Order: sequence, then structure tokens, then C-alpha cells
Amino acid sequence: MSSCLPYRFSRRILSTPRSMIREILKVTERPDIISFAGGLPSPAFLDTAGVARAAEHVLSEDGCAALQYATSEGYLPLREWIAERYRIRFGLSVNPEDILVTHGSQQTLDILGRIFINEGDPVVIEAPGYLGAIQAFSQYMPEFHAVRLDDEGPDIAEFSETLKRTRPVFSYCIPNSQNPSGVTYSTGCRQELAGILEDTGTLLIEDDAYGEIRFTSEKQPSFGTLLPWENVALLGSFSKIVAPGMRLGWLCARKEIIDQAITAKQASDLHSNILSQRILYRYLVENDIDSHISRINSAYRTQCNLMLRLMDDLFPEEVSYTRPDGGMFIWLTLPEGCSAMEVWKRALEKNVAILPGTPFYTDGGGDHGIRLNFSNSDAEKIETGITRLAGVLHEDIGAG
Repeated sequence: MSSCLPYRFSRRILSTPRSMIREILKVTERPDIISFAGGLPSPAFLDTAGVARAAEHVLSEDGCAALQYATSEGYLPLREWIAERYRIRFGLSVNPEDILVTHGSQQTLDILGRIFINEGDPVVIEAPGYLGAIQAFSQYMPEFHAVRLDDEGPDIAEFSETLKRTRPVFSYCIPNSQNPSGVTYSTGCRQELAGILEDTGTLLIEDDAYGEIRFTSEKQPSFGTLLPWENVALLGSFSKIVAPGMRLGWLCARKEIIDQAITAKQASDLHSNILSQRILYRYLVENDIDSHISRINSAYRTQCNLMLRLMDDLFPEEVSYTRPDGGMFIWLTLPEGCSAMEVWKRALEKNVAILPGTPFYTDGGGDHGIRLNFSNSDAEKIETGITRLAGVLHEDIGAG
């Protein structure tokens, strides 16, 4: 007789898709695999020595406080630093009280889903959309409405029609170097979207995880400067510019949203890791973060350009792809009759890992899309991996 209990798992967890990225990354742990599948920053820019010095300073100067419980809102000096960063980057005036420190953008997404989504509520996202957001929001069983992206951002007419038809609880977007497409919204697109959003009164959630990773000097405005403050919630992360292992991000929004988010966070984990917060703050004030970001941008620009140049030279002309001006990703679109899952399988046989596009769609689409990451591979791996992938694409398209 079986001793297993008849577990009655919630509909919420059963409706949440497993992360295909995590499943695929299990395959890429072999040392012989060249992986363009993940979204990891380059290990060359994880400043272990600088973080070690900051950690030593924190533990020697204020170790007991750093190892104690802390406030749910987050370490005040770190929130002050974030507020000042908004002023420097966007001319946006926010207060530390408008900021909640979270365990990375992923927890922020979960908190926003928890405080805004009731089962069946409409939510607008991009197509393709960020898998982490789809997974986080899915727990609360919304009705997703995806708006397709082009090179300028979301399709304006489709976005407007979708908002008017569905009256969503919020619209979620990554306007800078979007994951997975690499697209950055144009200024004109942002202004049109802001006009539509203000007319409908819909909350916009702007996830700016990649906003500091820029390959050009052109600056795009934040929706925080284009919309009334009550119409926007801003997300940020230190994962791409300092270290993902510290698991620190933030939510910046109107007090009414922050208050509800604090309640949700208290029910989840009380507060974000205060030791990491204090170490991070010490690191930020002891080091030139702008120079560090500039070095990251220079390296990623070189890696992206190399990948694009090889793709221009080697890929079949039927394959199209985005040309990012920042971030970590390039999005491929395959011709009709060519399956991304089949390309994934055949590429893996040649020890190259890619990420098929289906997880980035909520309607079962995406089998003609592929996401490639360029930030975590050196020049040799990019050259070898793209050459092998080009061979797979020629074989697959030729066979089709």
C-alpha cells in the first residue's frame, strides 16, 4: 500500500509554468557546451575584491547591526542612494520613502502580482514577454493580453485597443533593452504610450533591469517622467551592474503602493537580506560605479557587435534578428516551416545551447523565435558557437 499522501496542491501553483530557462540550463552545465541560453552577466565584472573590502568594512564597523533583523522597507542609506540615482539618470525627484528594497526584481514582480491581481484579472504584457514576469504573475491566475513588439516598441494601435477593451489592472513592460527581444522603445513610442495610459488611468509597471547597460550615449526618458506619479511603478535591480548573487532590487512607487507592498513582503520574508544591503551600499560609496558600468558597457558592446557581425556573414538570409543598443540579448526570428525547438535540439547536438522562444509567449506562440545571450561568452566562444549555429540553421532551412 502506498504511503504517499494525496497532496492537494493549490490551483495557483499548478497554473504556474516551470521555468524553461532553468530546465534548459541544467543541460548547459557540461563544460563542453557553449551556452547562449542563459542571461548571466559576465563573470569578468563581478568585483570580488571590491565586495570583499566592503564586506570587511561592514562587519568590522557595524557587524551586529548587519547580522540583526531590520526594517521591511530596506536600509535607509541604500534607498537614499537609489533615490539620488533617479535624479541623476532621469531628473526624477523621488523620496527614500517611495522605495522598497526587495530580493531582486523577481520578488518585486511577485509582490506586485500579489497586491494587484485577483484570479481572472486582465494584465497586459509584451509579446515576446519576460519569462520571469509571466511566471511570477501566473501564480495569481490573471488573464494575459499580449501586445506584439516591433523595433520601436509595442504596436501603438494594438496597445490602445487592448487597454480600452480589457481595462487591465496594470500593463507591464521592459522599455530599455527588453528581455528577450533586446528592443529599446523609441522616445516617440514612449510618448504615445504615455498619452494612451494617462487617458485610460492604467498603472504602468516599468521594469528597468537593463537600463544602465547601454551601447550608445542616447538617453531615453523613464515613464516616471512621462506619466503622473500615480500612474507608474518603477522596478530596478543591482544584478546587472554589481552582482546577481546579492539578490537585491527595488520597487519605487507612490506611497499607497509601497504600503501594500510592505505588507506583502512582511508576510513573505520580513525584510531583504540586510547584510547584503549594507555591503552593497558600502561598495557603491567606496567605488566608482559609473566607471564600472562603463567598462561593462564597452565589453558587452564588443561582444554584441561580434555576434551580429558573424550572424550577418554566416546566417541564412531568411533569418532576421534584432540589433540591440544595450542589454544582453538578441532575438532571432526564423522563417515559416522552421521550428525553434528543432533548432535547439540540433544545436545541442553540436554542443551549442540556445533558448527557444515559446516560454516568452502566453498563448502557445513563439516557435519561430530564439533568444541568444551575448554577455556571458568570450570572443572565442561566440565565434565557435555562432559558426556552429549557422550550420544548423542552413541545414534546417535547406531541409524545409
